[in-house]
Amino acid sequence: MAIFEFKNDGIAIKVNSVGAELKSLRRLDRGTEYMWCADPAFWERTSPILFPFVGSVNGKRYRTGGKAYPMNQHGFARDMEFSLLSQTQDELWFELRDNEETREKYPFAFRLRLGYRLLSDGVEVKWQVENPGEEELPFSIGGHPAFYCPLEDGEQKTDCFLKFDKIERFESTRVGDGLVIDEKGTYELEQGGYLAVTEHLFDCDTLVLEDYQTNAISLCRADKSPYVTVIMEKVPVWGVWTPSPEAPFICIEPWYGRCDRTGFEGDLKEREWGNIVRSGETFEASYKIIVS
Repeated sequence: MAIFEFKNDGIAIKVNSVGAELKSLRRLDRGTEYMWCADPAFWERTSPILFPFVGSVNGKRYRTGGKAYPMNQHGFARDMEFSLLSQTQDELWFELRDNEETREKYPFAFRLRLGYRLLSDGVEVKWQVENPGEEELPFSIGGHPAFYCPLEDGEQKTDCFLKFDKIERFESTRVGDGLVIDEKGTYELEQGGYLAVTEHLFDCDTLVLEDYQTNAISLCRADKSPYVTVIMEKVPVWGVWTPSPEAPFICIEPWYGRCDRTGFEGDLKEREWGNIVRSGETFEASYKIIVS
């Protein structure tokens, strides 16, 4: 395990080689830390990569090539050691390759690369999934960054707001015991796209916005001014999660994939919002975290 520190004139980040996980994002002019500190009293992670699965699989087993394989929630990449590929003035790149251990539970060749590009007001998180094998590579991938909420001393979590880009309402897919239930909830937003963070907002576990409903989600102070915004255009699914009303953070999660539907028994390639990379090709996507 190694911690890599990286900064420009305005932003400093830290990345752990385990999971290539973003552990810190600070504004240098204020010294403000935006990323959750991974206190195990609430949640021991900060911004894990979700690969090659997002969410849980039905029965904790998935099927491919006529065989069933066990798989934990969110896959295995978040717990594995990545290699540093390159470091330039404004970018860091890490890589995870398939090996004997991964092929026992996920029988595919892959090259997973995570990049971090410093911006003047945040960081861009980049994903590349390369298929060096001969058969198609089915996968899901997602971000899971956790941000302090509230950010300011003297405020409460329930003083804060979520802000959704360019929508007046959204539908949230219901999740129970880690799997999708065939029910949806509709959330009406205040003018400007605001939703108050109430004590019971996350009684449903996770807000899951499917089908490209928004391009950006912000966390806002009590005066509704955004202090962190996650931007990812044309991402099919978003998750918004916190483990309890007392936990002083909220995760804003862009996903190319999600958990199984209750009772799903299909092949890996049939998972909803799953992705396929053909032999020799590479999937690429990125999202930005903007802080103020």
